[in-house]
Amino acid sequence: MFADFLKRLTQPEPAQMLDADARLALTALLVRIAKSDNDYAPAEKARIDQITAKRYGLAPSDAEALRVEAEVLETEAPDTVRFTRAIKDAVPYDARLGVIEALWEVVLADGTRSDEENALLRLVTNLLGVTDTDSAMARQRIEDRS
Repeated sequence: MFADFLKRLTQPEPAQMLDADARLALTALLVRIAKSDNDYAPAEKARIDQITAKRYGLAPSDAEALRVEAEVLETEAPDTVRFTRAIKDAVPYDARLGVIEALWEVVLADGTRSDEENALLRLVTNLLGVTDTDSAMARQRIEDRS
């Protein structure tokens, strides 16, 4: 099922992502950050579902189905570098800031920030072409809402 998607994702010059592909890729990135500390907590799953439901106007069951599909993709996906490059090429900077905010929401969902989560988020921020300052401001906005 994901073979064509992964093939498109790993092309030397990936084409512009379709909406459904972008949803799946962004959700898989949220799953990847949640799993990075080897503790994929129920709170993180619930937060991913909330984010995708709000972002894409999905019913709760559809958001959960998207996350489950993204979990499978995340396990089969190439390294984070190629994964984020495809997202960077498909998503404008302002929308990438929203991606960083969503990643911070997931990292902070279980009440702890592990070294693994921090390291992966720093890498993803850089690979998405978002500045450290913008990422720190995104984190602060999420912490202020909590």
